Amino acid sequence: MRENNRIEFKRELNDRFERAVVSFLNYAGGGEIIIGADDNGEICGVADTDAIQLKIVDQIRNNIKPQTLGLFDVVQDTIDGKNIIRVIVSCGQQRPYYIRKYGMSEQGCFVRVGSSTQPMSEQMIEELLSKRQRITLQSMLSPRQTLTFKQLCIYYEEKNLEPTEQFIENLDLRQSGGEFNYAAYLLADENGVSIKVAAYAGTDKVDLLETREYGNRCIITATQRILDRLDSENRTFAKITAKSRLEKERVNTIALREVVINAIVHNDYTKGVPLVEIFTNRLVVTSCGGLVEGLSEADFFKCRSMPRNRELMRVFRDMELVEQIGSGMSRILKAYDRSIFELTPSFTVVTFPFEQAFITPNGKIIGVIKERARTTLDVIKENPTATIPALAELTGKSQRTISRELREYQDAGLLHRDGARRNGWWVIK
Repeated sequence: MRENNRIEFKRELNDRFERAVVSFLNYAGGGEIIIGADDNGEICGVADTDAIQLKIVDQIRNNIKPQTLGLFDVVQDTIDGKNIIRVIVSCGQQRPYYIRKYGMSEQGCFVRVGSSTQPMSEQMIEELLSKRQRITLQSMLSPRQTLTFKQLCIYYEEKNLEPTEQFIENLDLRQSGGEFNYAAYLLADENGVSIKVAAYAGTDKVDLLETREYGNRCIITATQRILDRLDSENRTFAKITAKSRLEKERVNTIALREVVINAIVHNDYTKGVPLVEIFTNRLVVTSCGGLVEGLSEADFFKCRSMPRNRELMRVFRDMELVEQIGSGMSRILKAYDRSIFELTPSFTVVTFPFEQAFITPNGKIIGVIKERARTTLDVIKENPTATIPALAELTGKSQRTISRELREYQDAGLLHRDGARRNGWWVIK
């Protein structure tokens, strides 16, 4: 393993680390810094990985401008039995990035040139500054300023990430003047953003069977509900052949999940909201906005990331809905080739064809439906008098998660409670 235009080694965390981070933030496609390796790639390891990771996060957040929230991951790894730290950096949209104490100057701005980090010239700085994209979730004002974040706080508590007094500020949900921005609007308990899931009776849009809207509330909740809905649609079918029993899902579950989350996290909310459409032979996920400016199609298919909405990326990663930057595309391309993507200047469209082995010429599904994982509602149908502790045991979820789901079902009008609190029962509408 050698240093190249996307990989740099650091034996230890030193004063040149920030220069490397800035160079990758300013370089199309970003890059990775491996701490615990010599310049020649020999692994020497890191002694106190926890302390070093905290120091890395602190340095990047406090010493580099503009805000880098959602643009980097810090991951502990092991090579040859030795601990190392990988710092995965995505190219940002607010280029040029710079070291805070030196400002936007040749001493503060750097870019990757081959396997080295080089200072930017004044001309390069001016060119990037003139192209800087100014419309972001941070710069857009929330249409409502009386926002609450009770649901978001519950999600953070469930992940043992206790919200502090600086919770909103730490997530960059305010503009410089103190007003809530559009990221805050999307994450608030109530908003006017709704994502549609439409189902059709055929292979075109002539006969609409059903349209459901998921939203008007915290976008994390909307995302989870959409994933639950698609999980119920993405049934597993079994077909008995002369030689064996075949079992297939309509669509690869992992790839579908990644595409839906990417569509929500990277959507251009200045142009519209994502859309999910289910036909008899395919499932289509459409998000607004083409590739982010500065990210080429070649970089996109090489799983290089340039987050459009870094504030959402940060929260979705905290919720473990996304992992390392760029890793989602790797999982999608492991299951499908790039032909499922249609990239235009205005939209990103992903089309999942259903497994043809289980579809007849007239579009009907054949085979036997395999039992899918039961939801909390499924368990309640069988156990209407079950208490929260009992539901937690039956589903394998925490009591806090069960309580949250019950509140959401009741708010959506799907469920209500009859009788006394201790001796009552659940009624599914």
